[in-house]
Amino acid sequence: MDGYGVKKLVLVSTVVFLSTAFAHAQLDWLTNYDQAKTKAKSDNKLLLLDFTGSDWCGWCKRLNAEVFSKPQFQDYAAKNLVLVELDFPRTKPQADEVKKQNMQLASQYRIEGFPTVIVLNADGKKVGELGYMEGGPEAFIAAIEKLRKS
Repeated sequence: MDGYGVKKLVLVSTVVFLSTAFAHAQLDWLTNYDQAKTKAKSDNKLLLLDFTGSDWCGWCKRLNAEVFSKPQFQDYAAKNLVLVELDFPRTKPQADEVKKQNMQLASQYRIEGFPTVIVLNADGKKVGELGYMEGGPEAFIAAIEKLRKS
């Protein structure tokens, strides 16, 4: 094989590797609760409400880094969940209607700390509540599955 063929082979191998590395489902976090509720009902999926302080809460950042950003959770979520981020940032700009919605939902679900994850069934009924937990995506998925079955 000549030098051009080797370069072409390396380039193709790199493209295949990168496409495989990024083949996991990208999470689609919604911010509109009503739209998410409709989607959960139509897709017959659980609704996961993540009450977070994304730009200041250390435990929220850990939950995102150790669970939500992992391919195993992303694949699970794509098949089983409709995700809603209900953020309470300190420095990130946020539309007034989003702030109002998030405050109303925090009051409705009696949120006292961050992160708090509320899991609802497809009909919008609360099936459980989670927070940060050790064990990565495996432990978090297992906890969601336990709620689903209860």
